[in-house]
Amino acid sequence: MQTKKSFNYWQWRVIICSMIGYAMFYFVRKNFSFAIPLIQANYPEITKAQFGAIMSAGGIIYGISKLINGVISDRTNARWHLVLGLSVCVAVNFLFGFSAKLSTALTGAASGPDFIGGFILIMSVLYIVNQIFQGCGFAPCNHLMVNWVPPHELASKMSIWNMSHSIGAFVAAVICGYLTDWQLCFWVPATISLVGVFFIIVTLRDTPKSVGLPELPKVEGEFEEKEGKDNKEFTQFLIHRVFLNPIIWVLAVTDLFVYIVRFAILDWGPSMLQEMGLSPALSGWTVAIFEVAGCLGMLFAGFVSDKLFKSRSQRVCAIEMALVAICLVVLHFIQDWHNPVLFLIVLSLAGFFLYGPQALLGVVASNEVSKKAASSAVGIIGFMSYVSTLITGYPLGKFADTFGWHPIFILMSAVAVIGFVLIVSIWNLKPKSNVQEQ
Repeated sequence: MQTKKSFNYWQWRVIICSMIGYAMFYFVRKNFSFAIPLIQANYPEITKAQFGAIMSAGGIIYGISKLINGVISDRTNARWHLVLGLSVCVAVNFLFGFSAKLSTALTGAASGPDFIGGFILIMSVLYIVNQIFQGCGFAPCNHLMVNWVPPHELASKMSIWNMSHSIGAFVAAVICGYLTDWQLCFWVPATISLVGVFFIIVTLRDTPKSVGLPELPKVEGEFEEKEGKDNKEFTQFLIHRVFLNPIIWVLAVTDLFVYIVRFAILDWGPSMLQEMGLSPALSGWTVAIFEVAGCLGMLFAGFVSDKLFKSRSQRVCAIEMALVAICLVVLHFIQDWHNPVLFLIVLSLAGFFLYGPQALLGVVASNEVSKKAASSAVGIIGFMSYVSTLITGYPLGKFADTFGWHPIFILMSAVAVIGFVLIVSIWNLKPKSNVQEQ
C-alpha cells in the first residue's frame, strides 16, 4: 500500500511538473507571433510573407528536431534533456530583443534596406536555433509519461498533460497581448522561462526506478533490454516497429492536417483578428480563449477515449475532425456579421474539437509501439506535424497579402476533412499494448 501511495504521488508530480516545464517552452516559442505586428509597426518594410518564410523554415527545422530528439529521448534522461533545450531557448529569446542592435552592428546602418536585410537575417538565424532546441521539449515529456502511466490510463492522463500546450500558449497570449514593445515580447517570456529551468531540475525524475519504485509491467511486443544495451538490436526494433509501421505514418500524416488548422489560427490569429478590427489585447484574449477551449476539449477527448471507446482513441479523433470541419465552415459564414461574441463561441468550439486529436494521435502511436519506442513514434508524428509550416508559413502569409483573410476558413475546413478521411482508415485498430504479468 505504501509503494502504491508513493507511486501515485510521483506519477502526479511528474505529470503536473512536466506540464509546467513544457508550458515554459511555449512561452519562448509562441511569443514570436505576438511580436510580429509590433515589429511591423516599427519596420513596415517587412512583409507578412517574409515573416511567413521565417516561420516555415523554422517549423521544418523544429519538425526535424522533434524526430531526432524523439529517437534520442528513448535512450536518455528526460529531465536533463528538457533542461538543455529550455536553457538554450531562453538565451536565444533574450538575443531576439537585441536584433535591431545586432543588425546595426552587422551592417553599420540604423535604418534602410541594409538594416532591414540584416534584421531579417538575424531574426531568421535566431528563430531557427530556437526551433532546434524547442525539439528538446515534447519527446522527453512523452518519455516521462509512458514510463509513469500504464497504457490503459494513457489517453486520459496524457490529455491532462497536453493541457500544457494550451496553458503555455494561453498565458503567453495574455501577457504578450498587453505588451506594447516588441522587445518585451521576447524578454518577459524568457525571464519567466528561466525560472522554469530551475523548476525542472528540482521537481522532475526520469523513471520510477530512479526514485526507488518498481517499473511499470511490460506490455505486448515491448523491447527486451539486455545487459550491455544491444544498440543494434534496439535499432532493428525501431526500424520495424516504428519507421516501417504503416499505422504510425497514417497517424503522422493525420497530425499534419491537424496542425495546419491549428497553426493557421495560432500563428496568424493575432494579425488576422487585428485586421478584422480587434484591438491587440482583445485579439490576444481571443486566441487565449481558443486555447482554453482546447484544454477542455483534450480532457473530454481523453476521458471519452478511455471510458467509452476502450482506449480506441482514433475513433474519437475521427469524430472530432469532422466536427472541426463543420465549425470552420460556420466561421466562414459568420465572419462578416461583426459579432465578436458569436465568432468567439464558434472559434472556441473549433478549438475544443481540434485539440482532442492533437492530444490523442500520439497516444495511439505510443500504445502501438510500447513505451520503449514511444518517443521515437511521436518524433515521427511531431516531424510531420511541423511539415505543416510549409503551408501555414510563407504560402499562407502570401495568400493573406494577395487575397486577405476572408476565404481562410473554407480552406481550413477542407484540410480538416482530409484529416478525417485519413484517421477513419484505422477506425478498427485494436490497442496492442495490453498489460502482461511480469
